[in-house]
Amino acid sequence: MSADDAVQLSLFAHRLSAICEEMGAVLKRSAISPNIRDREDFSCALFNRDGQLVAQAAHIPIHLGSMAFAMADVVGRFDWQADDVVVFNDPFLGGTHLPDITVVTPIFSQQELIGFSAARAHHADIGGRSPGSMGVETRLEDEGLIISPCYWFKAGEEQQQLPQRFQQQVRAYAERLGDLAAQKAACVIGGQRLVALADTGLDDRIAALMAVSEAYGRRAIADIPDGEYCFEDVMEDDGCGSGPLPVCVRIAIAGETARVDFSGTAAQAGGPVNCPLAVTAASVLYVFRCLMPKHTPQTAAVFRPISITAPQGCLVDANAGAAVAAGNVETSQRIVDVVLGALAKAIPDRIPAAAQGTMNNVIFGGKKGEDDWVYYETLAGGMGAHAGGDGLSTVQCHMTNTKNSSIEVLEMHYPLQVRTYQVRKGSGGKGRFNGGDGLIREWYVREDCHLSLLTERRATAPYGLQGGYSGASGKNRLCRDGVWQSLPAKGSWQLKADDLIRIETPGGGGFGVGKSKAGTTDERR
Repeated sequence: MSADDAVQLSLFAHRLSAICEEMGAVLKRSAISPNIRDREDFSCALFNRDGQLVAQAAHIPIHLGSMAFAMADVVGRFDWQADDVVVFNDPFLGGTHLPDITVVTPIFSQQELIGFSAARAHHADIGGRSPGSMGVETRLEDEGLIISPCYWFKAGEEQQQLPQRFQQQVRAYAERLGDLAAQKAACVIGGQRLVALADTGLDDRIAALMAVSEAYGRRAIADIPDGEYCFEDVMEDDGCGSGPLPVCVRIAIAGETARVDFSGTAAQAGGPVNCPLAVTAASVLYVFRCLMPKHTPQTAAVFRPISITAPQGCLVDANAGAAVAAGNVETSQRIVDVVLGALAKAIPDRIPAAAQGTMNNVIFGGKKGEDDWVYYETLAGGMGAHAGGDGLSTVQCHMTNTKNSSIEVLEMHYPLQVRTYQVRKGSGGKGRFNGGDGLIREWYVREDCHLSLLTERRATAPYGLQGGYSGASGKNRLCRDGVWQSLPAKGSWQLKADDLIRIETPGGGGFGVGKSKAGTTDERR
């Protein structure tokens, strides 16, 4: 490839990425719910006509990786026409967990299908037994409305079945439909911008971009010494009395290829910690993407050298119908931990110690008069230290990339008040370099309401590496009538007015041998 061709291809890659960023800006400014509008719990991407990822914005890793893994199957289900809009959330048909709803639109130029734009966003509720659709359920159908890929608009004509299902089954359904409309608007602008680039040779430019990204992927794997590397960690529990649940990985590196095998992982659980294979793939692909240069074009081809296998019916490749609400947000983090732990044995100076290993999902819900309200939030924690320095404190880690939830917005819209919000000093693991600290957040409950928690690293701790110490475990606590009590990692409760909920998030693991003896060593197999 000539220097001029390389420059033109780089410009093309950046233009595609800019389209995805603009899609995100449209979605953020058009959405209604604080979770999408303020916390930016969404992702936008472009795909070619075969459903292969060609560009994405730097949004949520779990969304984008899973879309890249599953979109080809979804787009093959329809005879696409201009102005179609397809919606889905089924975790076993292209989704992740039910609150993550994906909107897809085809892109036509001069009556020829040239690609697809897609926007995935976490909706604060999608029905089910628990407000927020993130309770401790044991069946997918109890977690909320299941949407297999279906038309919302067909050739521009709205199909009424989907809005009717929302009205019948989903809390605060008008807000949900408003957010869906924002996703549709984002997809439309993505299509318009791609058409503007589709003057001549679009397919050839996309093919060249994929070839370059595949070369980057192969080069990153080739930089890892050949061999087999194993690691094991656990999910503490499934919220229904089972646990700990081992997550095991064996990574075989041979030249430019990697085989990632999860044999030995626990069987799927009764509670909601199960993963569809798309979530597992997203977690694995995220780790390998972190080993590549920042400027690597983000296409589906970058992951062609990586194969992923898992026993059917295990925790990380659950059977259809299994409860999965926490698999997307919690088990995905543990998959990252074990893949990083295995690679640390191959390239120790490039891999950080464990981050907090949880998204600390907090879901409040109740009624304000006749209307339902639901508030969802994930909490930051500590990143693991690494060979180059300390881990970051109070940041969203690995598979999530959402923003802080504004206290002003929260208190304006919900009967909650934030009493404490601070760094959890000293929670990072000690070492030559220290892990980042977690945070403390405390809510005062002004009205009776419902609470669900899906958290991890409450009984175990984020591991250190190279002699570094573990980060501190997290804590969940409830104060009622002046008496504090501990809450388990996962569960649902009815709260009373004047209750206090306090979450202390985990710190990251330390790296290297240091002088301090604080914390505990916890390097796993």
